[in-house]
Amino acid sequence: MDITQFSVFENRCLVNGEWLSSEETLAVSNPLDQSVITTVPVLSEQIIEQAIVDADIAQKKWKNVAPNERSRLLRDWFDLLIKHQDELAAIMTVEQGKPLKEAKGEITYAASYIEWFSEEAKRGYGDIIPSAASSEILVFKEAIGVCAAITPWNFPAAMITRKVAPALAAGCSILVKPASETPLTALAIAKLAEQAGFPKGVFNVITGSSTKIGQIFTQSPLVKKLSFTGSTEIGAKLMAQSAPTVKKLSLELGGNAPVLVFNSANLEQAVQGVMDTKFRNAGQTCVCANRIYVQSEIYDVFIEKLKLEVEKMKMGNGLDADTDIGPLINRKAVQKVEEHIADALSKGALLVTGKTENTEGNWCVPTLVKDVTQQMLCAKEETFGPFAPIFKFETEEQVIEMSNDTEFGLASYLFTQDINQFIRVSRGLDYGMVGVNTGLISNAAAPFGGVKSSGIGREGSKYGMDEYLEMKYVCLGNIN
Repeated sequence: MDITQFSVFENRCLVNGEWLSSEETLAVSNPLDQSVITTVPVLSEQIIEQAIVDADIAQKKWKNVAPNERSRLLRDWFDLLIKHQDELAAIMTVEQGKPLKEAKGEITYAASYIEWFSEEAKRGYGDIIPSAASSEILVFKEAIGVCAAITPWNFPAAMITRKVAPALAAGCSILVKPASETPLTALAIAKLAEQAGFPKGVFNVITGSSTKIGQIFTQSPLVKKLSFTGSTEIGAKLMAQSAPTVKKLSLELGGNAPVLVFNSANLEQAVQGVMDTKFRNAGQTCVCANRIYVQSEIYDVFIEKLKLEVEKMKMGNGLDADTDIGPLINRKAVQKVEEHIADALSKGALLVTGKTENTEGNWCVPTLVKDVTQQMLCAKEETFGPFAPIFKFETEEQVIEMSNDTEFGLASYLFTQDINQFIRVSRGLDYGMVGVNTGLISNAAAPFGGVKSSGIGREGSKYGMDEYLEMKYVCLGNIN
């Protein structure tokens, strides 16, 4: 499939309403066979710094555009994403590797954030607070200013729209640095935003050196807010770099999600939930099941049921309709999964299904192991691949302690038919999000984010708008 012929295809950067190329470029490769799809610009420091200045000029006008007009433009952008869903999904599959059916689902999911915040654009409510003094307390909410976003490769559409949509809805301008592995989805989405009619300089997409662009974003006093999705290590560096300019930050960082399957669980529901959260996008999701804890009474039967489902999955080209798992993003990702599998087996875990020998290219066979312990790498590190380690536990108190034994606190899941247990365990888990009897928790209406080393701030929901707004308190005295 030649995606370069699509109407939404673009390999230039959108900067202040202009599409820019450069002599220096980055190659974009297909993870299926490592073939080069196209190249994208490596923008110079001068161009990026000027883009921030232009975004600041644009924002001063954009913030004064009526909320219902901002809402209309967002809605038009939403409609264009849905109209071009097939082309956008194909671009994503070719540059990222996920199956086409998942890519189409992501475009729908990405568009849902635009739709949600098109409606929230009209709802930046302030307050009038009663005062004991002879004055009135007024609280306004105003756009924070120029924003910057750095997005990952695993969800190259959704991770952009859930940052850009609330920024635009709030009256901010924004510059997006997409992952170098998957810039084409971002540029296609930006092309549709341009068609929707957003003013120049309000939404910009730039490509180039991640390190250099990150430093420019964090050092610029004009950039008032930075949103980043990625590793905890990089997030901490960006946080430190942002300190001198005291930026507002949203950081969605690493995860190490536990899944707790209790004796009372509906086994079919639990197995399906694990399949949904473990193997979607070949396990390359920040909310992916990383540790699967199963209570002893149902341990063996759960593993057999899960094994049957895992062995049904078909690996292959994401463009093929019957493909369930495509290639991982690159060879380094495969090697990390293989390292975790080898470590578990060397420390006493037993193979249930999958492959223990190394594979070629970017392929990674879905693998289950049992008798996993807290001393193994997969208990401490995020695997980010199709490896499902199964732990056994005896008591509720024990599994809560095991689940919380990590620096991370993004997503967690539990399966039980005991309502009292659901309440106790949900409160006991130190995570920003808890899925109960489901493996799918992401929703534009929900506040997405974590605690501990998994980040700060929330994306989506009514709370997602607040990340791009500042409160201004006005004290109104008597008017004579």
